[in-house]
Amino acid sequence: MQLFTKDELKKLAVNVFTAMGCDRQDSETAADVLVSADIRGIDSHGVSRLSGYVSLWKAGRINMSPKVEIIRERKSTFTINGDGGLGLIVAPKAMNIAIERAKIYGSGWGAISNSNHFGIAGYHAMMALPHDMIGMAMTNATPFIPPTHSKQAMLGTNPIAYAFPTLKQKPLVIDLATASVARGKIEIAKRENKEIPLGWMVDKDGNPSQNIDELLDGGMLTPLGSLEELGSHKGYALGSLVDILTGVLSGANYGKWVPPFVPFLPLLPDLPGKGLGHFVGAMEIEGFRPASEFKD
Repeated sequence: MQLFTKDELKKLAVNVFTAMGCDRQDSETAADVLVSADIRGIDSHGVSRLSGYVSLWKAGRINMSPKVEIIRERKSTFTINGDGGLGLIVAPKAMNIAIERAKIYGSGWGAISNSNHFGIAGYHAMMALPHDMIGMAMTNATPFIPPTHSKQAMLGTNPIAYAFPTLKQKPLVIDLATASVARGKIEIAKRENKEIPLGWMVDKDGNPSQNIDELLDGGMLTPLGSLEELGSHKGYALGSLVDILTGVLSGANYGKWVPPFVPFLPLLPDLPGKGLGHFVGAMEIEGFRPASEFKD
């Protein structure tokens, strides 16, 4: 097995994004998001994702020079049109705005439409940590999750992340999919020829399966909880919450209409919104209690 340093991985990613038309600063940001996943052991969302972004770019589904703009706002809230850009670029821009709003108004909340896959949610939530703020980020995703007892995928893995600053320990970062497993984990299992646990996925008829190849034949992932007896309806409710905040609230696509991460799957007709949706937030701790006390 060949090993690479963090700097080598980042250089590779920067070069790829630059070759696709990103400016240098945006390429650095996008690469940093991917490498941060690898160094945290989240291989499913690291540099291995580069080929997916390249494929979408070649298919004309990603704008590498987006004009990210605020299209609606109040003092602490705003909605952004990502102009079809990389979520790896669009989401950090939105999070920076949320942080600046939080410095003035105590909290900042942003809904983002017309975006794409944004990497690990935890990266964006952690951007708030140096400012003594609690950060939050979530996104909707390609529909692979059926409701409990259903045979039709209606939600994506729809991850949620929160980041809490601390004084003496490492920050507490919660980053989880609202599915039983991230799709990338199954992709890794297939690459490594490993068996997946029973409960991660179902076949096209909704029956539990461990055959990874069935994902390409109408198979689906299960909601967090896996089975109804283990709380899958609660996992589906959490995924719905994410879809409403990221898709419906922002004006992005939601539910079965969320665009696929692979170019060979067509977009559904009569889309209700634009692109993928994200939701980010930052809360200033000092507005609730002294930050030093909270972090201790």
